Order: sequence, then structure tokens, then C-alpha cells
Amino acid sequence: GLHPADDARLIRTLDRLRDLGNTVLIVEHDEAMMRAADHLIDMGPGAGEHGGEVVAAGAIEEVMACPRSITGQYLRGERRIPLPAHRREGNGLVLTIKGARENNLKNIDVHIPLGKFVCITGVSGSGKSTLIAEILYKKAAQLLYGAKDRPGQCDGILGLDHIDKVVNIDQSPIGRTPRSNPTTYTGTFTPIRELFASVPEARLRGYSPGRFSFNVRGGRCEACQGEGYIEIEMHFLPDVTVPCEVCKGKRYNREALEVTFRGKNIAEVLDMTAEEAL
Repeated sequence: GLHPADDARLIRTLDRLRDLGNTVLIVEHDEAMMRAADHLIDMGPGAGEHGGEVVAAGAIEEVMACPRSITGQYLRGERRIPLPAHRREGNGLVLTIKGARENNLKNIDVHIPLGKFVCITGVSGSGKSTLIAEILYKKAAQLLYGAKDRPGQCDGILGLDHIDKVVNIDQSPIGRTPRSNPTTYTGTFTPIRELFASVPEARLRGYSPGRFSFNVRGGRCEACQGEGYIEIEMHFLPDVTVPCEVCKGKRYNREALEVTFRGKNIAEVLDMTAEEAL
């Protein structure tokens, strides 16, 4: 997500590396980077189980000529991201950051309209993250939630009484532990476990939803503690992980796996993609 000005500098740097006799490989889908490349390898055609193929390879003209390439469709203008015909009016309220002067900010005032999709842009290092993450978010979290992080320096923020919640979405890992997965993070693991506990076979055996958790004793594989793998400590080398020989990576014991819903046991359901599950 570089600014176009930074894009151009990066491309020039990569060109110089190539001109010195190096082979430069980059994983990227920025249009300017693709147009600057000597050779493209386009993977796809889709994502996840719908991908995994080399759809097109060669100069950019060859990728653009490939009818299966979604990348090519965008490069030749056949597909595009449409601009909205009408911009949102917002709710008429405004957040105002007064006298922001953290890091390189020059004692600036910034007005942010509420109820709109607002983009903070600028070249790398221009102060975007300082303004929003260090000043606005931390100050709002302090007032709304009693957060302890010290906000960046400013004279004040006006209009925080117009909002009741602030959420910071950053690049931090969403899982708190190695056991986290999309179902535990989104909260859908609980209803899935309750669903398995409600099937006739589970009720006959007296299984509760906890029986279908890989975090506690009962239904989990005790050989691997519900991890699905065993970590082997190696002297002088990185540790090695191997699939559990007892559960074969399924995390559950035989009794828990004998309970099925529509022909699938709990391990098979957790192995599904969202598309398969729906």
C-alpha cells in the first residue's frame, strides 16, 4: 500500500538492482509495479481452492491477452473498480483535532466529518499514522474505555461526544493463542459445538458442548492436547512439528469423532472452507 510517489522510487531501486545483474522477484499486485516488470507470472484464477494455477506468464501484453486472467481483465480495462455516482452526505457532525504536534506534525488542526468514508492519505512518513493511531485513536480510547496508552500531543479533540465506540483495525495477529482459528475468533465455534451436542447420538451419550472443544479434556486428543501436532525439540536446530500419530492431526479423540452432523464430524466441519460450510 505505498503512495504513488514512493512506488516510483521503489521501482527505480528495483530496476537498478536488476541492471547490476541481479534477478529480482517481488510478490505484488500494484498496477505500476506490474507494468514496470519485465516478466509477469499470474497466479489464480481465483483465491483459495479456486486458485493454485499459473494462469498466464510472460510480458504484460501476454497477461493482458489471456481471457482467464482476472489480473489481465483489470489491466486492459475490461474490469474496473467503479467510482460511486453519489458521495455520502454524512450526518453533519465533525471531529476536530486541535494543535496536533506529535512527531513531525506541525501544530495542525484537522476536521474529520462523521458519517462518511474518510481517507487519510499522503506519502510515507508524512504523519498519517501519527495523526490517526497515536493521537485520535488513543485519545478516543482513553475517554471511551479508560485505556492507559498515552495519546500523542495535541491541544484537544472536539466532537468525541458524538461517538460511542472506536475500533482500531491494524495488522496485529487476530489470534491470541496458537489454538485460535477463524471460528474461535468470530464466535461461531460455540454454536457449532452446541449443534453437535444436540444431535441424537451426542444426547444419547450425554455429551455437552464442551465435549467438542479441543481446548479441554473430554473430547480432545490427549496425546497432543488438542493441538493436532507434536512439537519435537531439536538441539542446536529449530524445533520440528509433526502431525499427531494418534489423532492424525484431527485434534479430537475417537469418541468425539463418532458423532456426526449431516455426515460430517466436528474435525471435518472445522476443516471446511466458509464456502463449503455455507
